[in-house]
Amino acid sequence: MTVLAWLLSAISGYLIGSVSFGIIAGKILRGIDIRDYGSGNTGGTNALRVLGKKPAAAVLAGDVLKGVASVAAGFCIGGDMSCAVLGGFAAIAGHTYPLYFGFRGGKGAATGFGVILALAPDATIIALAVFVVTVVVTRYVSLGSILGAVSVPLSVFMLDKPRPILLFSICAASFVIYRHRSNILRLYRGEENKLRW
Repeated sequence: MTVLAWLLSAISGYLIGSVSFGIIAGKILRGIDIRDYGSGNTGGTNALRVLGKKPAAAVLAGDVLKGVASVAAGFCIGGDMSCAVLGGFAAIAGHTYPLYFGFRGGKGAATGFGVILALAPDATIIALAVFVVTVVVTRYVSLGSILGAVSVPLSVFMLDKPRPILLFSICAASFVIYRHRSNILRLYRGEENKLRW
């Protein structure tokens, strides 16, 4: 049953994560594929640039809720933390490589935020604070996402959370940072786009 529960948790998380609200919003509101504009990303930041504030807020909320829903689905399927964590990680993979949209998705930060919000709300508050302060000071959303991701495993370790959550936080943070590798290069070169208030 455990192996089957893990498999079902992963599949459900991936399918939930594959729902790309950025692409859906772009097609409904403007008849476009948001991946063809701006940074080419499907997340809230590119939705803000391409679609505007309200659609971007809806995209961001949807991406976060995917993470929460995937954790809940995994826990309902398996009844333990390992299934919840696996479902959450699969949702990040689904957001990044969506089944329904040619495996071209976002970078996983918002969905990862939703997952850790469901698993460890107190660590999420710390990550959110790091993100907000970084973005306000530097106006680089990518840098805020990277530093917020780095803060999660540190916070989870310091708060003495269960081992599955710690392992998830390390893997998820590494994955989010890897997905931001082009942003890191642009930050190093001074070419990264700043958020305009």
